[in-house]
Amino acid sequence: MLALRPIRRVAFALLCALAQPAAGAEAGEPAFIDGFDDLPLMDGLEVIEGAGVLFDTPQGRIVERYATGALDAAEVGGFYLATLPALGWQPAGPLRFVREGEALSITLYPPEASGRITVRFSLAPGA
Repeated sequence: MLALRPIRRVAFALLCALAQPAAGAEAGEPAFIDGFDDLPLMDGLEVIEGAGVLFDTPQGRIVERYATGALDAAEVGGFYLATLPALGWQPAGPLRFVREGEALSITLYPPEASGRITVRFSLAPGA
């Protein structure tokens, strides 16, 4: 199963290139969130450095990362609902996905006074 992960990244990069043909030079290859094998970072979001955790347990890895951006919650949710199945994640509830014995949850927190939404990405063992 591990050999499929690079293939998923290439497929996602091609999907992004086709979806955004007018992207500028700095767009290039899509960004992925550190700690996850192939979880894309939506354009307009930036990872909050120092926030979250990453460690392994006997049951599997636990990863929690946060990102923020001046985006609409429906836009962010729609991006991940459309993108993650192409990377092998199966929907398992509202903004919850499973793949290869791991469960991914995405939580959207309302915008702060600055108008920036916060997104929590949480990965844990389980299906």
